[in-house]
Amino acid sequence: MARRIRQFLLPGPNGRPRVEDDTHVIVVGGGIAGIAAATVLAERGVRVTLLERERYIGGRAGAWTDRLATGVPFEMERGFHAFFRQYYNLKSLLRRIDPELEFLQPLADYPILGPHGQVQSFSGLPQRTPLNVIMLTARTPTLGLRDLGRVNARRALEMLTFDMDKTYKRRDQMSAKEYLDSLRFPPDARRLLFDVFSHSFFNPEAEMSAAELLMMFHFYFTGNPEGLIFDVARAPFSKSIWEPFILYLERLGVAIRTGESVRQVHRGNNGRWEVITDDERLGSDGVVLAVTVPALRNVLASSPDIDHQTWGKSIKTLSLTNPFAVWRLWLDKPTRSGRAPFVGTTGMGPIDNISLYHLFEDESRAWMEKHNGSVIELHAYAIDHDCDEATLRRQLTEALHALYPETKEARIIEERFIVGQDCPAFAPGSHIERPTVDTPFPGLTIAGDFVKLPIPSALMERAAASGFLAANHFLAGIGVRAEPISSISNRGILAGVPF
Repeated sequence: MARRIRQFLLPGPNGRPRVEDDTHVIVVGGGIAGIAAATVLAERGVRVTLLERERYIGGRAGAWTDRLATGVPFEMERGFHAFFRQYYNLKSLLRRIDPELEFLQPLADYPILGPHGQVQSFSGLPQRTPLNVIMLTARTPTLGLRDLGRVNARRALEMLTFDMDKTYKRRDQMSAKEYLDSLRFPPDARRLLFDVFSHSFFNPEAEMSAAELLMMFHFYFTGNPEGLIFDVARAPFSKSIWEPFILYLERLGVAIRTGESVRQVHRGNNGRWEVITDDERLGSDGVVLAVTVPALRNVLASSPDIDHQTWGKSIKTLSLTNPFAVWRLWLDKPTRSGRAPFVGTTGMGPIDNISLYHLFEDESRAWMEKHNGSVIELHAYAIDHDCDEATLRRQLTEALHALYPETKEARIIEERFIVGQDCPAFAPGSHIERPTVDTPFPGLTIAGDFVKLPIPSALMERAAASGFLAANHFLAGIGVRAEPISSISNRGILAGVPF
């Protein structure tokens, strides 16, 4: 399988191993992208200041200490995260603190549950394409031979002919819904096979680019040599990732400053940069803006020095997708034996997955063992803007009880309900104007899971890769060697074959 994994240096050739003078870079944003950029820069001898507006680092994968009603502390997160095995750059980053990635636990399956007992399993599939596609199709219970005869085979083959350049040119103007409609799959099979992909990226099908969806199919399944099964963290992210990372970065000399918001960024005539926070002005030789879409747009609006006509327009076109909801429940009854630690859901209203934290996370397992209960997390990835919280809670509860009937009699001992909206949109037609990590201003780069990258990637992996690449662009400007970027092939197995 290694033949389908690429490793290369971007944006250019190698350089000297470290900086030779006092070079200072300010990284704004302590999420995965910012941590990745800060790590690479600091390892090359750059003096790094990391500014994060929250009191914790990790961004959307962050965690913070909360307390149950009993006063017992626990670590709360923004929701379940899957560590897919082709997340090569994220795992390269994480190996700085855990070389063997022992904090990760492999799952046996990635089942999708639907109405009326429908189940789609992804375990045991061949890792090679097209064998994985053929076996998955053969064992999909809602897809018979007659159904296959009605499928638009030519359009379906686009999942195997993905090409980073051609696919976006051909399909970015089309919505994911239009593309999936054109396949003519029966409704039940479509839900089990495809809905999980579009919803997992927080974008509703009607508002998501078909090219972006095809890239996701390629990255997670048809072009992925590692298989669709993933790993999960054995402990809360604050304990397993971020506390060790703080120690690692501090040993490299990184100054980590949380609870600091950046208001403006200015560039001087001498090539220096100035970052203005709530409290002070900080000078530097470079800046990495690894922040959310709203924060990036706010900084741009307040910083006339970097409002370049073309680049500024591309930043202003960025937008957010629908809100998401995370509902963690501490119940007084256990779940039925044999339940999967994680399941995707489809056709059950707004619910998109169910995570049984007591089956894989040590802190939740300890609570379960003490109380003979369960710790369950429900996710809704792309909820309607007009859905009120009471309705959403009712719909999520109904879906949980329908899929896991043993929870009907359980009493909620504790709960945390989070609704947020800060995930990037990938609207039809947006790819051509989406910014890359480099900017028209030497010394300034951006990073995050919203940027356009030259490799297939998504979610945490896109954030990590963009952080590496942002650091590399700065290092290239001062002649210092780049961090290797790894990727699956950027072309499908049938790319270039005319149909």
